[in-house]
Amino acid sequence: MRLLGALLVAAGLMQADVAQADGERSGAFDYYVMSLSWSPTWCVLEGDDRGSPQCDDDRDAGWILHGLWPQYHQGWPAYCPTNERNPSRSETAAMADIMGTSGLAWHQWKKHGVCSGLSSTEYYDLSRQAFATVNLPEVFEKLTKSVTVPASVIEQAFLEANPELEPDMVTITCRSGRIQEARVCLSKDLEPVPCGRDVVKDCTLNDALLDPIR
Repeated sequence: MRLLGALLVAAGLMQADVAQADGERSGAFDYYVMSLSWSPTWCVLEGDDRGSPQCDDDRDAGWILHGLWPQYHQGWPAYCPTNERNPSRSETAAMADIMGTSGLAWHQWKKHGVCSGLSSTEYYDLSRQAFATVNLPEVFEKLTKSVTVPASVIEQAFLEANPELEPDMVTITCRSGRIQEARVCLSKDLEPVPCGRDVVKDCTLNDALLDPIR
């Protein structure tokens, strides 16, 4: 019985450690995950209901920068304490051209940017630089109607457009049967690196829905 009690106590402590995973030291991470979101998917699943300007017909949003996320080789930090000031409204608004909305830029700073060890200005500048390092496959911009494709086709398109990337450096995610994101793993110097085991797992759908740009 004593052994059982000790095991239960240990399990409780382990659960507490997991629950308190947020708030790690800012700047202490291994690499970045740059998440590129297929805007038409987000609009169908969330944005339209929110009335987001990102989903307006004249916005023509395709792949947008969802975020640049500090990452461990396994797991990730979030909501780290920092002495850096929060970005101004003009700073977040200036990111809307590649991030869709200023609200997303603000959220990414509050959750992920604070863990980078950078100021908000430096974080946004680095995010813009990271976005510019990847060639976005033009074929998706030419869609005129919704299609179903294997998720592996999306990854292959990114690999062909970016010869410096290897298969374990990019992963495709799906949500509700749709292509959701392309995630590219980068060093702190924005060089392509292999993704960690918890990031590299690809969507395996053979019939994922891909909507055209509006």
